[in-house]
Amino acid sequence: QVQLVESGGGLVQPGGSLRLSCAATGTIFSIYNMGWYRQAPGKQRELVAFIISGGSTNYADSVKGRFTISGDNARNTVYLHANSLKPEDTAVYYCMMIIVGPSGRDNYWGQGTQVTVSS
Repeated sequence: QVQLVESGGGLVQPGGSLRLSCAATGTIFSIYNMGWYRQAPGKQRELVAFIISGGSTNYADSVKGRFTISGDNARNTVYLHANSLKPEDTAVYYCMMIIVGPSGRDNYWGQGTQVTVSS
């Protein structure tokens, strides 16, 4: 059974940085896309960044130039480096991967990690 395990959230002051990690475990044949989403209180979940298997990346306009997504296929892990954090970045961050396993291709989600940007 495939599972995604996140780590790296926490409380940070405005202007600070965090690195989020998300590792996939279980029987994995291949990973297509890796991405990060976030959901703030009272708001819908939104895409933050994603990276496809070829290495191309895409970012939400609100995080361009501040956040960087990267993947380590050997470790089945995706990272989100968040710099110059703002209070409006406060949210629960979720990773998502499109994974091919014994049961075929499916979307998998992490459990979520809280990021709070506050002084």
